[in-house]
Amino acid sequence: MIHYLHRARLCLALVVTLCGTTSVLAQLNPEVFQKDTAKVDLVESYPNMVAGELTPGKGFSIVKTKVASLNIGLYSIVRYLNQLPGEHEQTWQDHLGRDRALTGRNDFYWHRVMIWFTGFVMTPKLTYTATVWTIMTTQQTLVYGNLQYKFNKYFILGAGIMPNISIRSMQGPFPFYLSTDRTMGEESLRAGFTNGFFVKGEVLPRLNYILMLGDNLSILGIAAAKLTRTMSKGVGLMWMPTTGEYGARGGLVDFEHHDKVATRFGVNYTHCRDNRFNNTGQPSPDNTQVRMTDGVLFFETGALADGVTVNEANYDMIATDLGVKYKGFNAQVELYYRSLTKFDADGPLPVSSLRDKGYSVQLSQMVIPKKLCVYGIHSLFFDAFKRHPWEAGGGVNFYPMKSRSWRLNAQAHYVYKSSAGGTFGLYAGGQTGATITIGTDILL
Repeated sequence: MIHYLHRARLCLALVVTLCGTTSVLAQLNPEVFQKDTAKVDLVESYPNMVAGELTPGKGFSIVKTKVASLNIGLYSIVRYLNQLPGEHEQTWQDHLGRDRALTGRNDFYWHRVMIWFTGFVMTPKLTYTATVWTIMTTQQTLVYGNLQYKFNKYFILGAGIMPNISIRSMQGPFPFYLSTDRTMGEESLRAGFTNGFFVKGEVLPRLNYILMLGDNLSILGIAAAKLTRTMSKGVGLMWMPTTGEYGARGGLVDFEHHDKVATRFGVNYTHCRDNRFNNTGQPSPDNTQVRMTDGVLFFETGALADGVTVNEANYDMIATDLGVKYKGFNAQVELYYRSLTKFDADGPLPVSSLRDKGYSVQLSQMVIPKKLCVYGIHSLFFDAFKRHPWEAGGGVNFYPMKSRSWRLNAQAHYVYKSSAGGTFGLYAGGQTGATITIGTDILL
């Protein structure tokens, strides 16, 4: 009897193994894999309206029962970046005429990885997202996420990590940017990601809204013990009047080849009384989200006057975006206005506020449908320091499998007195020169 039970267990194990293998092979079958798995699942699970970088790809369903589900998705990128000119040490001047050192990057990096665990619990209306996120260039690794409950299409409540909805690229396109990261115009003035809660939905047909309340402008590197009692607030509207959609994730390439003109208009406002989050005796602030348009961190000691540190200030940001897609062509324009006011500093300052205006333009054309895209980018600021930083450039995207799931990108752009900085993106604060980047990324 024991012998037969042993044989039965072996047979059962073999059947389970074969079934699992068949399922995996079915997912890896070329006819299945070449489909655009990067599209957001439209079965009410993860609508990519305003969830920004927290929204996963379609992924692979692991478990689905009446009471819960589990899906796993992945994004990863490897790229080469070269910031020119190639001298080992360069100097540039900030808005006060002080010399600052710059060492342009020339490196290869397995830059970013995101692993999403998503699904619902007890009811499809209650969804969760848990994300493993790592940036090798900054040596940061986090696990974060949020919970959302969908009462109906007009009212969705969420809590957890979320974007401060300051600009368009914080609201869904990632990673379907034209390049492998944001432009200088997008990166310079935007807010970051924080803890909080939000309400979103469709207020009128084809018109979506979001309201949010968060801890601060960016929670990266900021422990709860350092937070103040003031919070960030934001409101945004997104209108798609012609077709009611703007392609997968609202990306900046007309990969879908719209036969009818698709349009998208948005306006976003964010306010926060932000803090440097560490003692003024330390020159470098923990708050590295807010930069001035000369590329200097706003809360850095000496940013506005030698030896003087700003402890707190009001951040107000409004951005308006306009986009159109038609037969492989995409045009995207965004206008920015940011003010920094009501400074709380430990010494006298030459100015009481900073008000910066700017724009970015991104144009793309699919020259070979679902295969090859060419694009151009341009950003310019009319800033408080009258430095007028700008950039211009372009690149190509190649999709080997006719799917957004795998892309090869090459870009070259020239930047003048870069207002954006940091090793996360493509820019170094104060840089004047060219940057070349070559990368490949996948989204499953």
